[in-house]
Amino acid sequence: MSGQTGQPALTVSDAVALAKGNVAAWPTLVVSGEVSGFRGPNARSGHCYFEVKDDAASMSVIVWRGTASKLGFELRNGLAVQLTGKFDVYQASGKLSFVARKVEAAGEGLLRQQVAELARRLEREGLMDPARKRHVPVFCSRVCVVTSLSGSVIEDVKRTLARRNPLVAIDVVGCSVQGADAPATIVRALARAAADAPDAILLVRGGGSFEDLMCFNDESVARAVAACPVPVVTGIGHEPDTTIADMVADRRASTPTAAAESVAPAVGDVERQMVQRQLRLGRAMSTMLERREQRLSSLGRLLGTTMGAELSRRRAALDALGSRPCLTDPLAQVHVRRADLMQTEQRLADAVPRALARASERTERLSGRMGEVGARLTRPAEATLARLAAQLDALSPLAVLARGYAIARGADGHVLRDAASLAPGDEVHVLLGSGSFDAAVTATATEGRPAPERS
Repeated sequence: MSGQTGQPALTVSDAVALAKGNVAAWPTLVVSGEVSGFRGPNARSGHCYFEVKDDAASMSVIVWRGTASKLGFELRNGLAVQLTGKFDVYQASGKLSFVARKVEAAGEGLLRQQVAELARRLEREGLMDPARKRHVPVFCSRVCVVTSLSGSVIEDVKRTLARRNPLVAIDVVGCSVQGADAPATIVRALARAAADAPDAILLVRGGGSFEDLMCFNDESVARAVAACPVPVVTGIGHEPDTTIADMVADRRASTPTAAAESVAPAVGDVERQMVQRQLRLGRAMSTMLERREQRLSSLGRLLGTTMGAELSRRRAALDALGSRPCLTDPLAQVHVRRADLMQTEQRLADAVPRALARASERTERLSGRMGEVGARLTRPAEATLARLAAQLDALSPLAVLARGYAIARGADGHVLRDAASLAPGDEVHVLLGSGSFDAAVTATATEGRPAPERS
């Protein structure tokens, strides 16, 4: 559908997208105003949402989580801020908002932001670490006051030290405690005060506004305090705010008077402490002497008992050594050894015949047992030998000959096994069971045929 102007109608999405594109072309702006309706950081996203207004208008502001986490101060309603960013249109609702990429506190808020950022950086470097700070002596005999010589602070400090402990020596090094040149003069004054090596340095000034105390928030002053070889006690005199010099100092007091009191205990307190410590020392010494006396008495008794026991043991040992026969009668050992040898000789003379008799008896027993054992051992062998001899005899050619058989050998000495190998007239040698004879062949016959008759 077309409108009255004849232009085609846009969808809501197209219209918002068109507006978003046009707004995106706007340049980066720097806007100052007062925070109102602050909401954040969001529990889930961490983003911050609020309005920035002046006397005539207001606008919606978004600070994304990444930017909000880097702020050196806390956003709150009524805070004057300076925002750097661009306008943007939210696609879902078509709402125009200012997206701030940088947020700065205006006026005093900006100074506090800068101080907070410096404090965080110095803390990361360890300048505020309690382990780094030096010990301030309980009883300072000499202190150096670094402050302005034109104010009443130095007189207050002197009166306080004179009232509490007139024995404390005071040195004064003047410096400026307000203005652009103050940090450099404070750094030089701290160096001059430390050169005289006092027990402590009091860096003090009276109260003032936050801007008046900015010289004590200077980085060079903070580093000079941290690097000072002498313990530094600050008494800036501004209770609601703590300066960076207070944070890095070895001790912080709320006022110059309190700083002076912290390094100079009252004479009455010192006297009371000295008396108390004298009494404690006397009691401790008495207790220690009593314990030492008791220990010495105990050690004396123990030593006496130990020495008596040791002497008794040595006396008994000496008596035992003195009663030995070798000392009372040197020849006693010779007589004893001679008697032992005679007894050994007699035992040997008695033992030899008995040993020979036992050996003879044992030999006879062993001989008899060997005869019996030998017969038992050879009896199976004899039976085996007889059986084998019988088998051998049965297989012997002589036994065959004894049964009427004969062995005939030819003229060449070979045993004749076939009559065909003979011819009439051949000579043969015949072995009988008993004796032998020679014969001549008159006729031969093969197996199964009769022998030819003689002519």
